[in-house]
Amino acid sequence: MGMFSRMSDIIQANINGILDKAEDPVKMVKLLIQEMEETLVELRSVAATNLAEKRQVERQISKLKQQAADWQTKATLAIEKEREDLARAAIIEKHQCQQKLDALAEEMTAVEDVLSKLQQDTARLQDKLLEARTKQKSLMIRERSAAVRMTAKSKTHSVKIDDAIIRFEQYERRIDDLEAQVDAYDLVDESHSLHSQFKELESANQIEQELAELRKKVA
Repeated sequence: MGMFSRMSDIIQANINGILDKAEDPVKMVKLLIQEMEETLVELRSVAATNLAEKRQVERQISKLKQQAADWQTKATLAIEKEREDLARAAIIEKHQCQQKLDALAEEMTAVEDVLSKLQQDTARLQDKLLEARTKQKSLMIRERSAAVRMTAKSKTHSVKIDDAIIRFEQYERRIDDLEAQVDAYDLVDESHSLHSQFKELESANQIEQELAELRKKVA
């Protein structure tokens, strides 16, 4: 295995602790799940091998029990026929079968212990794998949520910038309008002032003419 050196490392692993230290938690939890799945495959392979061995031992035990029973029947028959020598030989064969049965019984116990341990380890590993997959879903949801929020914020920020530009352009247009109004007032005032000056000149000219006429009359 890569990340874990042995089965106990996986069982005792603190998934949250590992992911908290990871630079990329989503990638790390994916690697954790991959290694756990590979380990689970290995456990099932070992379990299959032990199950096959158990069946073989069971067949051998069944065969030896049948042989022991047959030798017991033969020993009984020999006694009935007063063939003690044959009975003794049959009993010896029966004892040999029993010795083999005792050895197979120990082997069966060892195989069953291994299978029991494998079953426990498999159950623990499946629980750990479920925990990792649940964590993976949570991380993926958080990642998608963060991406959606970031996209939304980016769009909102873009909209805000566009709005600011539009408002600035509106302000510029308003300023241009106000300046134009001021310039218009200045033009009107200048035009009015010029007109007034000419009016004053014309009025003064009329006054001078009337004064001249009055002087002539008086003279």
